[in-house]
Amino acid sequence: MCRSSIEDRPPEGKELTPEQKEQNKQISKERIRVEHSIGGVKVFAIVHTVFRNMREGFDDLVMETACGLHNLRCDFPVTV
Repeated sequence: MCRSSIEDRPPEGKELTPEQKEQNKQISKERIRVEHSIGGVKVFAIVHTVFRNMREGFDDLVMETACGLHNLRCDFPVTV
């Protein structure tokens, strides 16, 4: 199950408490990791363009393959 978190916003003209600031920092760190992962998967054109193949389950296979390639690239980075 996917749950999303939203950062706290201060009331108008007031500051956040230190606890709220720390919580916002943790949420931001988590969100950045997720955003970078999504961006890494979208490097593959088949993921970020319109996909017109209507075969049953093929879209899931494409996404699993793209995620696997992204994980492989993260685990074994190539430096040139």
